[in-house]
Amino acid sequence: IKFIQGEDNGFLKVNTIDHSMGNNILVLANSIIGLHSFRKEVVKAMVDNGYVVYLAFPDKDERAKYFEQIDCKYVDVKFDRRGMNPIKDLKLLLDYIKVIKRIKPVAVLTYTIKPNVYGGIAAAYCGVPLLANVTGLGDAVENKGFLGKLTVFLYKLGLRKANTVFFQNNSNLKFCVDSGIVVQEQSCLLPGSGVNTSYHVYQEYPTDNIIKFLFIARLLKDKGTEEYFETAKIIKEKYPNTEFQILGYCDDGKYQTQLDELTKAGVINFLGCATDVRPYIGDVYCTIMPSYHEGLSNVNLESEANGRPVITTKVPGCKETVDDGITGYLCDARSTQDLTDKVEKFINLSYEEKKQMGLNARRKVEREFERQIIVDAYLKTIKILQ
Repeated sequence: IKFIQGEDNGFLKVNTIDHSMGNNILVLANSIIGLHSFRKEVVKAMVDNGYVVYLAFPDKDERAKYFEQIDCKYVDVKFDRRGMNPIKDLKLLLDYIKVIKRIKPVAVLTYTIKPNVYGGIAAAYCGVPLLANVTGLGDAVENKGFLGKLTVFLYKLGLRKANTVFFQNNSNLKFCVDSGIVVQEQSCLLPGSGVNTSYHVYQEYPTDNIIKFLFIARLLKDKGTEEYFETAKIIKEKYPNTEFQILGYCDDGKYQTQLDELTKAGVINFLGCATDVRPYIGDVYCTIMPSYHEGLSNVNLESEANGRPVITTKVPGCKETVDDGITGYLCDARSTQDLTDKVEKFINLSYEEKKQMGLNARRKVEREFERQIIVDAYLKTIKILQ
């Protein structure tokens, strides 16, 4: 375990930790990507309120410089985000316990499943308050088979002594209460991760003759990749003045060949990856998120904040982000036919109707999903603990 800060690709070793003020906070996450994209305002607010914030995540890139600049400290804890190796997971648990014992935080904040589970167990073992954030449950938890039962069991171990468990949609909250993972008194519903509407500002609606759609995601089955591919083929043949873009990468190798073929055929315009999605959102008429499940879709919220309508699915974590027919359209998950119908319905709107949907979307985000709501909730909860 390395406690690092300062230089050396942005960091130096931290040799001493000051416990005199009793204001250390430890944040456990599975990636700097989510921490920087969706939670940096929460982290900065804690720093601004006098807390010393330690961040533990397994990867580090140029985005870490932001946290260095606001005087956070980085704890290098390596782990496999997706693997289910019990030996490696036990090591992660022991590493978390060591980190907590050394930092002696007033609270541990966790995001995503492994930090929630193993960080939660470690915090309980060390007697430190836990604020966990369930960013989505996924198919594994709702699955009735062995994997589902195992995941529920692990969640129970991790969250049973949490002071507060934040949920991003009511369906996830209800499932966890009904399954005995948490009790109602522990639970708090947030509007997802929120959107920084000063960063994601309204962009003027495009005026070019090509109606462009954008899919922002890792190319995974449960993101609706197959439905997007099929819809693009159907619509592109019927409406040549359309373009279907993808911003992301293949997290599942089985889609790479298909993506290459569709790109070569001119059906898909593959844009690769980007750390700033705003220029890409601003270039399109509408974004599409045909996901099977989400905590609360940040892609949808960011698209709407930029003034773009969204076509998404009627599943928890997506349906809350769109007012059907007003800020975009809702379709059935796992249904190419329904997704295609909604895309065609959008195409046949007048230009002014499309633009008005985008304006409505921006207003919805400002009204319901401003990130300051999440910042205030965290600060209030932490202060109650002291």
